[in-house]
Amino acid sequence: MKAKVLITAKEVDDIVVSELESMNYDVSHLPEPSEEQLLDVIGEYEGLIITTYTKVNKKVLAKAEKLKFVGRVGAGLENVDEQAAQEKGVAVFNSPEGNCNAVGEHALGLLLSVMNHIASANMEVKNGIWQREENRGEELDGKVVGIIGLGHTGTAFAKKLRGFDVEVLAYDKYKENYGTDFIKEVSLDELLQRADIISFHIPYSKSNHHFLNVSMIEKMQQKPYIMHTCRGAVMDTKAVLNALETQEIKALGIDVYEDEPWTKGKQVEIDSYKKLFSLKNVTATPHIAGWTKESKIKLAQVLMQKIKIWKTTQ
Repeated sequence: MKAKVLITAKEVDDIVVSELESMNYDVSHLPEPSEEQLLDVIGEYEGLIITTYTKVNKKVLAKAEKLKFVGRVGAGLENVDEQAAQEKGVAVFNSPEGNCNAVGEHALGLLLSVMNHIASANMEVKNGIWQREENRGEELDGKVVGIIGLGHTGTAFAKKLRGFDVEVLAYDKYKENYGTDFIKEVSLDELLQRADIISFHIPYSKSNHHFLNVSMIEKMQQKPYIMHTCRGAVMDTKAVLNALETQEIKALGIDVYEDEPWTKGKQVEIDSYKKLFSLKNVTATPHIAGWTKESKIKLAQVLMQKIKIWKTTQ
């Protein structure tokens, strides 16, 4: 009897299924199950392919008697209890290399849109409102750009900036000696003091919960543009909303939220989100920074290659 793999991702590229089948797995699909649904079936499976919305916690792992690997189509592993998986001998894979270019491009697009009022001016024109002076923008050239987190997506964003006359500063608490000819390694305090634009590219963890908070905002001396494309709970939504209203932050480009969709209103009240999205200096997208046609393929390819290599060692 073939070993079985369960895919809980709502949509994955066909490469995932074909590659798993080529590894002699019997593949099943249960899109975005509840925890109860997952607990009912997980004991049958040797492999599990997930995205953001399936939690692989201690309870799930305890029921997963046959489980040997978890594959995350994407970057973040905050929904997987990696320590519990390691203790159980379950290998965990992700594929941040697959959508880093997409996130880099999206972050740049958000930044240019926010600095030049593109999204808000678009809506005004479509509603018959013609305002030129009110939509006068700012140029990126000459600015200091701070990147917090210089992993796959932070590095990709930095590469997109090479065509502009900007100074790029970076801070990464997980690395050392990561500066390049184009990127200057600095302390967090220096970045916060000097940056006209700050883009966040860090993973979510308990220690990074509300990393962007009131205390950090108080250290931002340039009233910067903020780009937020990593994980929702890295940013304290209410603190940023207040800073936008008091003009401590110039504008916000945001793709990730403490609640997804924000209409759930579990972590932050819906009224706070409504206030945030009512501001002209906020441009928002629905967690699509890494969501391109190309990245869908690359994410699958990267993940499957890692699983294939692992399987040859078993």
